[in-house]
Amino acid sequence: MKAKFTYWKESDGKYLGYLNSHPDHWTQGDDFEDLKVHLRDLHELFSAEEIPGIRKVAELEVA
Repeated sequence: MKAKFTYWKESDGKYLGYLNSHPDHWTQGDDFEDLKVHLRDLHELFSAEEIPGIRKVAELEVA
């Protein structure tokens, strides 16, 4: 399984990012690999349980 994410490097060298399916919930890492560890943790948490207030993205077929 794969999950798309958006990330960037800050001027202090830290990496920030979020899962594209949950853009309201950012995380950070000391380097790119550390960021991916934190993103995997978020993905596990958001996939494992129904957390109140967590926004999700879905598609609706209309035709």
